[in-house]
Amino acid sequence: MSRIKNSELDNKALTEFVSSLRERYGNKNIDRTMLNETMSETKNSRGYRMFTTDETFKVSRGVYSVATKTEVSEQEISCDNPTLSIKIDRKEDNSSVDNLIPPKDKTFVPFGDFNLISNFISSGQFYPIYITGESGNGKTKMVYEACAKQKRELIRANITEMTDEDDLIGHYNLQNGETVWTDGPVIKAMKRGAILLLDEINLGTPKIMCLQPVLEGNPIFVKKTNTYVMPAEGFNVIATANTKGKGADDGRYMGSQVLNEALLDRFAVTIEHDYPSKSVETNILKNILKKNNVDKPEVIEFVELLVNWADMIRNTFKQGAIDEIITTRRLIHIMNFYMYGKEDRMKSIQYCISRFDEDTKQSMLSLYQKVDETIKLEREQQEASNKEKQPPDNINISDDELLKNIDYNKIETAQKLYGGVSYDYTITQQDMKN
Repeated sequence: MSRIKNSELDNKALTEFVSSLRERYGNKNIDRTMLNETMSETKNSRGYRMFTTDETFKVSRGVYSVATKTEVSEQEISCDNPTLSIKIDRKEDNSSVDNLIPPKDKTFVPFGDFNLISNFISSGQFYPIYITGESGNGKTKMVYEACAKQKRELIRANITEMTDEDDLIGHYNLQNGETVWTDGPVIKAMKRGAILLLDEINLGTPKIMCLQPVLEGNPIFVKKTNTYVMPAEGFNVIATANTKGKGADDGRYMGSQVLNEALLDRFAVTIEHDYPSKSVETNILKNILKKNNVDKPEVIEFVELLVNWADMIRNTFKQGAIDEIITTRRLIHIMNFYMYGKEDRMKSIQYCISRFDEDTKQSMLSLYQKVDETIKLEREQQEASNKEKQPPDNINISDDELLKNIDYNKIETAQKLYGGVSYDYTITQQDMKN
């Protein structure tokens, strides 16, 4: 009975404290200083304590807010665990989005474990998948296209080293003078029974450990709303990464973290995704040409040369003779530049690899010249032309011919400009007189 009475007192104190805050500050954000001033004026330390320990009112660290529609209701009393029930004015984005199924890309060519991914998605079973592989080899694209094929909704969360629970689960924010709750991508996907894509999960820090119950397929408790969210039928999680969660020692993927083993262990399978074969990559680029109604023979030839070039660079990279690699994504960039630019092969490549250091760039250009005979021939012709423009090393001219071509006025002027300093092979008027 005493416990119930204390709960009632807490409820009353909190209600009064919230009312005092609204009277003083309205709906604007409140910091600790404002809270302390209100407590001092009202002498309501109990309400202050209840308010500051209730995550419902917390916006961020040291910042609080009171929504005009947030009301402290009657106490839901449990003999074991009395809790405060809060009515929250929730505004969710789900209602405004009718369809999150990705559109099909006509240029996409299935390869690797695409069919396996597609089958997992179509099954509707909860089976978390971890996809690892080099950058730009189509990991994310594969998930998008698998969802498009199976007509499944996809919600993507881009993971960075700054990503935390608020980014994934949800948070309060101020909208039109009201504090409202917004579901994060995890909660949205769970409620809709969608595929949750955790892109670049290898960049995540311990701040993403809130995903553990999600990866188990269990309901998740949202502390800030004091509610449980059940995963709807069909919900699944797919993560993409450049590493296997063990960090990156070669420095190519800066920011890659060593992920918690308990988190990694909750993924049922790990799929290693490689670059497409030469034939697949050729078809991808040709599909892009087809989409843009480009069928010039020289452009199609360029496609084949690019694919051979990329394959050569990847093999060279594996041997440790070059520090960077040409991805499928970059080949698409080069082809698009070629189509919409001036259709200059070397310029298209140069512009699209300029981000690399000078040594790497020159190595890549040299390798391309080896696969493109046209460029090789142009280079040889240019070199021959330059040699023709250069004067011969030994010129046999008689003294009489040399004297005829001397402009004494110019020589005199030159002498004045350079202080009369003579150089090797310089002939002056005085020399001629002698």
